Amino acid sequence: MADVETRTNFLASIPTAFVRLAVAAVVIVLAGLIFLMAPRLEWTLGWIYVGIVVATWVINLACLLRWNSELIRRRARLGKGTKAWDAVWLLLFAPAVIAVYVVAAQDLRTGVSSAPGAAWLLGLALFVPGWALAIWSMVVNPFFEKTVRIQTNHGHHVIDTGPYAYVRHPGYVGFMAWMISAPPMLGSTSAFVPALLAVMLLVIRTALEDRTLRAELPGYAEYAARVRFRLIPRVW
Repeated sequence: MADVETRTNFLASIPTAFVRLAVAAVVIVLAGLIFLMAPRLEWTLGWIYVGIVVATWVINLACLLRWNSELIRRRARLGKGTKAWDAVWLLLFAPAVIAVYVVAAQDLRTGVSSAPGAAWLLGLALFVPGWALAIWSMVVNPFFEKTVRIQTNHGHHVIDTGPYAYVRHPGYVGFMAWMISAPPMLGSTSAFVPALLAVMLLVIRTALEDRTLRAELPGYAEYAARVRFRLIPRVW
């Protein structure tokens, strides 16, 4: 009963303006990245992509408000004890993600963008389940913060339910699908270069995070022995 009351109070403390501001921030940042470099505002694929991403973020926020509301507060700031290597990783990862959209817009400027077709549908087929997996991971994992740290102040423990029963880092799989889906959805072959770089950086982070959790989180080594696959069930 206390947990229900706590969640209700937390939800009530989040004004509608905050939700609107979060959605507006996603629209402005993503649209700005795409269209600042694009030669014209009537880039249909770009606007469709922005719309899909914004809709996904709204769904993500709604799911967290419903099932894991405290995580919203935790992800809004950097937690104490964030690993130094993770701060360096973020400095490398952010430019790689930005480059995906800059390169895609540049392809449009130079006239090498492709028209939507089977490739766009393939991109969408990666994007939707990828984000669904990422959202599912956030819903079941109250420790899904933005940075890698042992959250002793929140009673950090191993999560082995939901997608974590199959792979140890399902959220990263979802984010990888997001990165790989962007080039075909924006009609840019060249954008695969920074997208693959971003995926490689995510793989590196899973290895570093796995090492940290094995060394510092009680029970994680036993969990890793049960769930042997880091990213792909029965493969790796």
